[in-house]
Amino acid sequence: LLETSPGVAEVTFVEKEPAERHTIISWEQKNSCILPEDLKNFYLMTDGFQMTWSVKTDDTPMPLGSMVINSVSKLCRLGGSSMYTLPNAPTLADLEDDTDEEGNGDKPEKPHFDSRSLIFELDPCNGNGKVCLVYKHAKPVVSPDTEIWFLDRALYWHFLTKTFTAYYRLLITHLGLPQWQYTFTSYGVSPQAKQWFNMYKPITINTALLSEEADSFVNKLDPNKVFKSKNKTPVIKKKPPSQPAGSQKSHMSMTSSKTSSLAGNSSRK
Repeated sequence: LLETSPGVAEVTFVEKEPAERHTIISWEQKNSCILPEDLKNFYLMTDGFQMTWSVKTDDTPMPLGSMVINSVSKLCRLGGSSMYTLPNAPTLADLEDDTDEEGNGDKPEKPHFDSRSLIFELDPCNGNGKVCLVYKHAKPVVSPDTEIWFLDRALYWHFLTKTFTAYYRLLITHLGLPQWQYTFTSYGVSPQAKQWFNMYKPITINTALLSEEADSFVNKLDPNKVFKSKNKTPVIKKKPPSQPAGSQKSHMSMTSSKTSSLAGNSSRK
């Protein structure tokens, strides 16, 4: 599908060997948790996923799309160590606020940076954030239930899917377009990213956030219509409209009254 899209060039898929079963078991023992079954089966087929593609601008390929799922060795825990090597340096756990609203109604409970949750990075998103595998309940024991969340650059959490399989489908559906994870946030993608969505819009996209206020950003010009040759039609000069009979009569009465008044004035003189 990508290779047949207009302007797309250099579609690259990196084939990876399946992960060894003992590698997955050692990862689970090291992190004291069990990988979800669908993610484990994925790693047993391929140890991670990477596909990139570019677009041609002035005959020069420019990298655009990127689909990445980290390998087992790069499935690292987030927030487990200090951000700096200095003693008593701040960690992500220091961002925790007890006044944060917990999940209620349609809003699921957000992950925690402290020991209450286990968070592992699935996709670095080219620096636009992080897609994470989250074990939200790690105390007193780690719950096997996992979810996929997006952590934006401002360190706010946004729920994506409940299973890895559902996230993998989202990743493929959005073709790895830049900032596609931000379609599931309240502020959406940037205007530039919306232009790329307009050119390479996925076949199926079930979110109203992308279509909100899209008219103010998306260029709707159709190149086929813009550059279509048009036959020039001869310009026909229109004749001035003839005055109706009623207006002619009133005009004649006004001129006759003016001449009579002028004749009376001359006779008085």
